[in-house]
Amino acid sequence: MRIVVSGTHASGKSTLIGDFSAAHPAYEVLPDPYELIDEAGDEPDAGLFLAQLGISGRRLLEFERGARVIAERGPLDFLAYLTALDELGRASRPGGHPARAIDLAVAAMAHVDLLVILPLGGDIRVPEDEDPELREAMDGALLELSDDPDLLGDAQVIEVAGDPATRLAQVEAAIAHLDGR
Repeated sequence: MRIVVSGTHASGKSTLIGDFSAAHPAYEVLPDPYELIDEAGDEPDAGLFLAQLGISGRRLLEFERGARVIAERGPLDFLAYLTALDELGRASRPGGHPARAIDLAVAAMAHVDLLVILPLGGDIRVPEDEDPELREAMDGALLELSDDPDLLGDAQVIEVAGDPATRLAQVEAAIAHLDGR
């Protein structure tokens, strides 16, 4: 099962992946692409998100059906951040997504069985330095992108909510359902 956990910053992705990994140690965990960027600046910009989109997309292409992998963030996350930057008037490039970024996202999503979305809500509070305006705009853009069948391919999409144990149970139920079809 190839799983991608998506959501805006400070939405609970790392907690869910940590809980999942502890319960399912046979799965390979792919870290947030941000951790793989050598010179990430303090202020997020389009260039940083495009670089992360490239990392997240290329690494998913390595996994064929039957692989056991869970990734923190996928290409849709970074398309959503780019959309959010545009909506907030913060884009450092002309509006719209480069065709190659969309093509990579589509190709990578063909290597995803389950897309887990963690929408904003619940009791996760973040400080002002976490850019709540960008966080909310990205969340809305991600939810919209996760409804686009042209981007998703055959990936099953679920939104999970609740406390960490409930979120984990929702992911495990989706995996059981997909394994049973």
